[in-house]
Amino acid sequence: MNKKIFTFQLILSLCLFAFTQAKAQQWGLYTLYATKNGTQAFLVDTANTPVTYKTWNFATDRKTVYSTYMTLGDTLVRNYKPAANTWSTGPIHGGLQKVRWDGTVVWDWTYFLTNGYSLHHDMCPMPNGNILCISYDYRTAAEATAAGCSTAAVLYCEKIIEVHPTGVGTNSALWGGTIVWEWKLWDHLCQNTSSAKPNYVTSFANNPQMLNINYAGTGTAPDKWHMNGIDYNPTLNQIVVSMHFMNSVFVIDHSTTTAQAAGHTGGNSGKGGDFLYRWGNPASYGATGTTIFNVVHDAHWVPADNPNYPNFLVGFNNNSGGGNSKVDIWGPPYAGNNYTLNAGIATPPNYAYEFTSVFTSNNEGNSQQLPNGNMLVNNSFGAVYEVNAAGTQLWTKAATNSTHAYRFSLCYVRGPIATAGASSTSVVSGTPVTLSSSALSVTETNPTYIYSWSPATMTDPNIANPVVTPNSTTTYTVLITNTSLGCTSTASVTINTTVGINENDKVADVTLFPNPTTGIINLSEDFVGNSDFEIVVSNSIGKIILQERNEKTIDLSAFSNGIYYVVIRAKGMNSINKKVILMK
Repeated sequence: MNKKIFTFQLILSLCLFAFTQAKAQQWGLYTLYATKNGTQAFLVDTANTPVTYKTWNFATDRKTVYSTYMTLGDTLVRNYKPAANTWSTGPIHGGLQKVRWDGTVVWDWTYFLTNGYSLHHDMCPMPNGNILCISYDYRTAAEATAAGCSTAAVLYCEKIIEVHPTGVGTNSALWGGTIVWEWKLWDHLCQNTSSAKPNYVTSFANNPQMLNINYAGTGTAPDKWHMNGIDYNPTLNQIVVSMHFMNSVFVIDHSTTTAQAAGHTGGNSGKGGDFLYRWGNPASYGATGTTIFNVVHDAHWVPADNPNYPNFLVGFNNNSGGGNSKVDIWGPPYAGNNYTLNAGIATPPNYAYEFTSVFTSNNEGNSQQLPNGNMLVNNSFGAVYEVNAAGTQLWTKAATNSTHAYRFSLCYVRGPIATAGASSTSVVSGTPVTLSSSALSVTETNPTYIYSWSPATMTDPNIANPVVTPNSTTTYTVLITNTSLGCTSTASVTINTTVGINENDKVADVTLFPNPTTGIINLSEDFVGNSDFEIVVSNSIGKIILQERNEKTIDLSAFSNGIYYVVIRAKGMNSINKKVILMK
């Protein structure tokens, strides 16, 4: 053989081998899971023969029921069942906790009432620090028949609440929770038993946005729907849930107000709280097509950074044909803020990818699609597996009777988490301001950080607290690197500038109301008489999100719940700074 050809083939073979090996590599470093009905959570180091890197121990009267999640760099969010909660159907809990890396409980809140409501199954921590929760919504037999139910029976209907934790910290006397958003399945049921009763329809196939109250499914009253999985997509501002006895997943709009969520109009989609999309069991709305799920759990979106199925939807198919549990992934028919639906036809007709596991998990279980194309698959009654795109097993860990399991990178778990601030965020142009920054690396005793600020128009951009002299409104961003871990994090702060004022300039004030607000803020009448003024609204990290001129109202309804800062500037007056709380 020609030596050049041989050499080329050898190089090609080595490259292909290296590529294959790279594709077969595990992703991330740590796997988190907790024991169901237990008092421990574990962070397993996957780089070694499976060893426990970190263990959390919880109080014996706070045993984990269904879910434990880790937020970036620090806190666990978990659920438990208080002894006083008498609900017994399904994985009932009714209690939520936030627990720091060192095991300190910094928030504990309960939500349950006999014959009223109770948290159950899964939950979803949100980017704004709130938590989306599934809750039963008790309905009497009389309410059921009045709504068109063909059988007079108590119903454990479903609802979703968004909880804003209050008083987070070590002072338990301050702990509380505010429900800032709510959606109820009860508001989106339909029936064809009586035209004289609410939500009567002549065709279920033509009304997939609602759920037939009399569809039998595989459940029975009172617990005939049985939500079990929930996920939030911040880019779409939408929620997906799975329902065990409906063998389906459903997508709803989260951009609505609570009032809009109870109706059929409003929100980014224009459909209020109606289902934007449903998939898995066409028979549940009178459509043709194959029933994909045979018990479904863990509905969620594939992350946008996944190389194989970005932004697809996923369901854990517990009892799919063949005896083994499967993970089904499909591409929803996105159409802007909505989905393209054809009456009576399942879209798409089938999944894009199906992974068949080596086990059967009749209930529960979850999967996680990883950034390199691998997947974590959890049999909640046996073990956790990592498999590559071809389904080849790369790693496994025995985890009998475990909650959902999730994989994290070293930097996600260990930090740093950067924060940025300033001695003042609103100054007269040309006034010196001291920027400030800090970082948290929860596993490091004495971490060493290096700093890099931009834009670098300051005394020293490579220190934690440089001095700047902005001549115009500027956003400053710091990159903080933990030198021992090689992990980085960024944070920003915006300095708003105003022109200089003289001694004769007036000092003004304005009242913003209502505050807290559900979206619309009014300026007090004694101020809006000014003929020329500017409004600048920034979020909690100093980013300008809205600018208006000479408007009497401020509309924040398109933004997420949280704290916002309003600067109002009028000719001949000092700048006015106000803090506003948005709670939709």
